[in-house]
Amino acid sequence: MAVDYTVIVVYLAGMLAMGWWGMRRARSKSEFLVAGRRLGPAMYSGTMAAIVLGGASTIGGVGLGYRYGLSGAWMVFTIGLGLLALSVFFSARIARLKVYTVSEMLDLRYGGRAGVISGVVMWAYTLMLAVTSTIAYATIFDVLFDLNRTVAIILGGSIVVAYSTLGGMWSITLTDMVQFVVKTIGVLLLLLPIAVVKAGGFSEMRAKLPTSYFDPLGIGGETIFTYVLIYTFGMLIGQDIWQRVFTARSDRTARWGGTVAGTYCLAYAVAGAVIGTAAKVLYPGLGSPDDAFATIVKDELPVGVRGLVLAAALAAVMSTSSGALIACATVANNDIWSRLRGAVRRDGDAHDEVKGNRAFILIMGVAVIGTAIALNNVVEALTVAYNLLVGGLLVPILGGLLWKRGTVQGALASVIVGGLAVIGLMAGYGILADEPVYYGLSASLVAYLAVSLATRPTDETVLATWRERLAGGPSPELPSEPVPAHQ
Repeated sequence: MAVDYTVIVVYLAGMLAMGWWGMRRARSKSEFLVAGRRLGPAMYSGTMAAIVLGGASTIGGVGLGYRYGLSGAWMVFTIGLGLLALSVFFSARIARLKVYTVSEMLDLRYGGRAGVISGVVMWAYTLMLAVTSTIAYATIFDVLFDLNRTVAIILGGSIVVAYSTLGGMWSITLTDMVQFVVKTIGVLLLLLPIAVVKAGGFSEMRAKLPTSYFDPLGIGGETIFTYVLIYTFGMLIGQDIWQRVFTARSDRTARWGGTVAGTYCLAYAVAGAVIGTAAKVLYPGLGSPDDAFATIVKDELPVGVRGLVLAAALAAVMSTSSGALIACATVANNDIWSRLRGAVRRDGDAHDEVKGNRAFILIMGVAVIGTAIALNNVVEALTVAYNLLVGGLLVPILGGLLWKRGTVQGALASVIVGGLAVIGLMAGYGILADEPVYYGLSASLVAYLAVSLATRPTDETVLATWRERLAGGPSPELPSEPVPAHQ
């Protein structure tokens, strides 16, 4: 394992080095939080694919393939569909808004007063997303170094917190690009063909497994529908995803770069399911489907290649973890803390803005690591996160983008009713039940429509400002007067 250990250590050291390099570039709020809004198509595509394809998509995707066969691809497939829908229909408009958070978009569209409540819901979602990614370090480092669970979480989490705190989005972008390359080589180009060959090829796999393993809908129509509702729609509104859209240097980059990333996700989904199906042939009696990835990597891959593929799994977890962490810190600082203390600062106050956001990444990072150590059930935490996101925020966000008649009162009612309905229904039906998101989303929609129609339309001045920004008009990021050189 010495060669494999060397590959992993070099990879982790490279992540920290890129964090240090990114620190030198992040000298303003825009640079620190959204990489200066100047990523080109190649880097944008790679980093967007990296953040949406995390540990759940890699380890969990292979596990679903082990359990259900080719239809196990549906979870990751719906993530790709969501990214495609976001890129084709909404990304250009989102990028033109020149905001930093989803809550700022809601304030801009509805005329204020929606930010703090929506910010709390989004903060809870991004926190849980970061926590679930951080818990996954325990699995990977256990395979690598046989480490205690708590030590593994602290080690992996600390590296992500370190490079994210140093350079913000620039560091995360650079590391994500490397992680995208490592995942592509490790999972698609190495593990996929090796797993199929070791299992005897597709003909042998078909001979040894039930027919249901090769049924595209074998996982069940209701499960697929739930995946679409949670993951496809979740991709449309998550702060972690929007913050990447904000990094695009143009509408065209956001649209076409995201389309490439979404298509990549579809291929990654199929690859994970095929690897899991091959693992079922090789190891039919595993105690847990989620052990399939680590087992096939540990037992079937040659030295060196094994280290690279484990680095790919680590890359998948780190990319999602760092993206969720900076999203969580951005929401906590800009949507909650700054509003509660009534602070309004210009982007020109570069040093203070970067310093404050850096401090929040560190604070949220410590909170994420502590919460990850305390929690055990990754699936439940992730389900809570997406149920709150979709049930509480999907309707007011898409309603604001698509329906002129929506009002701030309707948006607030939608967030509150949908969020409380999801929480109550999870308590009644159970966290993993489908009903909470179904009924919570329905309640949110009814509240939004009813209250919006019962209240006065949004002020035309607010809508005019909204339309101007959607068209690429002036942004408050740019100071209204020249900033002296010493600032």
